Amino acid sequence: MFEAVTFLIIGLVFLVWSADRLVFGSAALAKNLGISPLVIGMTILAMGSSAPEMVVSATAALAGKTDTAVGNVIGSNITNIALILGLTAIIKPLSISSNVLRRELPLMIGVTLLAGAILWDSHLAFYEGVLLFVLFAAFIIAMLQISRKEKGKGDPLLEEQESEIPTGVSNKTSAFWIVVGLIILPISADVLVNSSVKIAHYFGMSDLVIGLTIIAVGTSLPELAATIVGVLKGEDDMAVGNIIGSNVFNILAVMGIPGIIHPSILNEHVMHRDYWVMLGVSLLLVIMALGKTRIINRIEGAILLICFIVYQTYLLMNISS
Repeated sequence: MFEAVTFLIIGLVFLVWSADRLVFGSAALAKNLGISPLVIGMTILAMGSSAPEMVVSATAALAGKTDTAVGNVIGSNITNIALILGLTAIIKPLSISSNVLRRELPLMIGVTLLAGAILWDSHLAFYEGVLLFVLFAAFIIAMLQISRKEKGKGDPLLEEQESEIPTGVSNKTSAFWIVVGLIILPISADVLVNSSVKIAHYFGMSDLVIGLTIIAVGTSLPELAATIVGVLKGEDDMAVGNIIGSNVFNILAVMGIPGIIHPSILNEHVMHRDYWVMLGVSLLLVIMALGKTRIINRIEGAILLICFIVYQTYLLMNISS
């Protein structure tokens, strides 16, 4: 048991680190090749926060753990909103001023409803995985078009994203970090999934619950740190935008992976319990973010955090379901 926990921590640390290095190298190389900062910000940087979830879900699906892969998606989305934005808003209220964000929020709800339609029969099919990936590509194209229209208007989200692109990095250094990330990322994901499965079996946890709790929270911890740092730097729009973008990517890209690799019947609790929590906190976020003040205040942050604590407590009290 101690060995499994040790490897879980090691796998998580290297997963997060290698994902960060891969995104860093990719963004720097793209900039050196003359790719628009707008394109880099809306693709490489935006998808970077979902890289750990993507690799973990692929690894779990290859191991035949589709429940874990889907649980990782739903659990990560709940964690992103209820834990990360909730805790961040308690530290400092979040101000929403980006027009891009105001368009992304309804889109996030639409994608979440689509997830419900797909999971309704408690089965993730191959064609559904393909559909999600096609929609993921369409989402990227649509966001690039929207961003281009807003670029000349001084949208704060776009300006904050572009400021995060690394500069002064040589092609050799960029390529080195890309290779390092591509090698270590899948290895660390495999270690994380295998150790999580051992821990789950030891405590009698279902594959679904391990994905909703340990893996989901673990892969979201870097986003928590990045969001808090971003807000303290005054980059509220990018902090919220990263969460919204991550949730959309998780459903379209990350959930599409197990559908393609290992389509299968899912635990009935995915649709009957966990999906509704994800939809509920997503709707709460939209109501809070698009209200009259355009501010997620400390009370609203506390409400989100309480939702997360209650949900995780319930899961841990029903670990076999």
